[in-house]
Amino acid sequence: MADIETQFSIPDFSTYLQMDPYLKPYEKDFKRRYGLFQKQLMLLEEAEGGFDQFTRSYKTFGAHRLPDNSLVFKEWAPAAEALFLTGDFNGWDKFSHPYKKMDFGKWELHIPPKEDKTPAVAHNSKLKVVLHTKEGERLYRISPWATYVTKPDLLVVYDWVYWDPPHPYVHKHPRPRKPRSLRIYESHVGIASPEGKVASYSNFTHNVLPRIKDLGYNCIQLMAIMEHAYYASFGYQVTSFFAASSRFGTPDELKELIDVAHSMGIMVLLDVVHSHASKNTEDGLNRFDGSDSCFFHSGERGDHPLWDSRLFNYSSWEVLRFLLSNLRWWMEEYRFDGFRFDGITSMLYHHHGVSSGFSGSYSEYFGLQVDEDSLVYLMLANHILHTLYEDCITVAEDVSGMPMLCRPVQEGGCGFDYRLAMAIPDKWIQILKEFKDEDWNIDTIVHTLTNRRYGEKCIAYAESHDQALVGDKTLAFWLMDKDMYTNMSTLIPMNPVIDRGIQLHKMIRLLTHALGGEGYLNFMGNEFGHPEWLDFPRVGNNESYHYARRQFNLVDTDHLRYCQLYIFDRDMNRTEDKYGWLAAPPAHVSTKHEGDKVIVFERSNVIFIFNFHPTNSYSDYRVGAGAPGKYKIKLDSDEVQYGGHGRLDHNTEFFTEPVSYNERPNSMQVYIPCRTAVVLANEEIDYCY
Repeated sequence: MADIETQFSIPDFSTYLQMDPYLKPYEKDFKRRYGLFQKQLMLLEEAEGGFDQFTRSYKTFGAHRLPDNSLVFKEWAPAAEALFLTGDFNGWDKFSHPYKKMDFGKWELHIPPKEDKTPAVAHNSKLKVVLHTKEGERLYRISPWATYVTKPDLLVVYDWVYWDPPHPYVHKHPRPRKPRSLRIYESHVGIASPEGKVASYSNFTHNVLPRIKDLGYNCIQLMAIMEHAYYASFGYQVTSFFAASSRFGTPDELKELIDVAHSMGIMVLLDVVHSHASKNTEDGLNRFDGSDSCFFHSGERGDHPLWDSRLFNYSSWEVLRFLLSNLRWWMEEYRFDGFRFDGITSMLYHHHGVSSGFSGSYSEYFGLQVDEDSLVYLMLANHILHTLYEDCITVAEDVSGMPMLCRPVQEGGCGFDYRLAMAIPDKWIQILKEFKDEDWNIDTIVHTLTNRRYGEKCIAYAESHDQALVGDKTLAFWLMDKDMYTNMSTLIPMNPVIDRGIQLHKMIRLLTHALGGEGYLNFMGNEFGHPEWLDFPRVGNNESYHYARRQFNLVDTDHLRYCQLYIFDRDMNRTEDKYGWLAAPPAHVSTKHEGDKVIVFERSNVIFIFNFHPTNSYSDYRVGAGAPGKYKIKLDSDEVQYGGHGRLDHNTEFFTEPVSYNERPNSMQVYIPCRTAVVLANEEIDYCY
């Protein structure tokens, strides 16, 4: 006990409080939170032998084959009166295989091998837990720990399928090391094909991974992998937390996808949903043991007011076992490299962010409105993941701006590596919806892109899946709308709508990439200006797959301008890979001129120049520079290959003068055409990083 108390003593908050002295009045809150976290760690050590053993509970719960081919089944169902196992193996006999009641609401069943020494339950057999309640109900359930569930085409409810292949997939490639600059390709396997159907893991492996590699992304965020009965929920109504969605293929095919990504040096993050769960009972966690609680809070606290879903009881020992083991399962079994935690705001506060605007007052992040059980769970999750896996990456989806969310647990923070900069895409959509080009407020744009907590890393993005979903429109659609159907051919001159849209699409993405954070995210297809929104088959659209697909065929059609946007996105990432601005400190903005609509800033000794003016080009425009020397164009959005007009001479060399300008010690004069972004690098600096 003494060793653990020493190892996890109360941290010194002084360093971070010096960076943000406004947090000083809440130092006691941070210390209390850390104390609760520390207490949980010590309890894990006392009761379970430490978190390493605790998070391996997936090896004992659910269904497992022992070396002698006997089988062990284990569940937690505290409110149950009796449990039985039924399935193909016993002719669906509801009483022949009873579980034995253990302590603390646990149940176990041992089944010896058959006479020929083979397992009594064969690979791909269907199973059900038969649960008897104290009220006399007989319920049919899927094990919460089930690793594979499938749904016959004509049925609604999923089946538990015992997955124990004779030759399971063996990973061949090591995990990549954590990159200094994180460039994420947000992906959904099912829509990763131009065809109107549910695409497969294998399709993603063979047809999409090469594109991601070519584009220069070094990380994939896979969405909707945890099994969800309702496809149109986009994976956010999880029914089986340990099962990879069978609608895309088998577990081994997902393992191959991740392994091939690793062979390309690409990390893979799982979009993990631990903020809530589906209300389904027969193929979900809800009322697993017949009670209103079990994994969830009972009564009103256990229901999300907007999502029509159940809310976990993070103070429950067995819920902690389930969720923390779930993270470990995905890391160990599938070799994911980390997680994007969905719905963090809902977890952090008892009000779940509903009817809460978050004005920015620090009082909103402390006090009784904070769900500290949930907060401690997130601290535990991050601490365990980063202790066990050196290169693990965790990303928080939080709209509230909770301070120290992305500081290490050892400093009293929540332990995430990054948070999503969710205000940025909202601002771009607002600008495109509400303002004429000449009325864009340059200062507001710069403020939105740079307004983030110092010392806490952000993932910037111009648009994600949220902006692509039906009810909204992609940036490309906001910019070009119906003209994308008829005027994207390179065989005809660009009309004004397409010209404006293509130029601004590139500029918005590059500005977000370079100024908005310490990582960058793009949703699949948006890099080439995907022309349509995203909508999954559902009753409201007559179960159509027309919008539940990504039209990669548009990129592969050489005479369409989509490939020009694709090439720009590729070269933008490759330029970042060379100069490493995402890994550099925040940019220094030297110019934000409202009349000229010009933004100039430096990051990683690279100068970025943006002229958003719709008509005015500027010759001999003076820009400030920190480092003296010779600069050359390294990326130019106006290049013809990117759908631009080719107005800049790339042989031009720009030499600085010792003339201070906009608080920079040096400056130079450049030509910047209208609606053009230019990246200049100093030829006399070694950019190896």
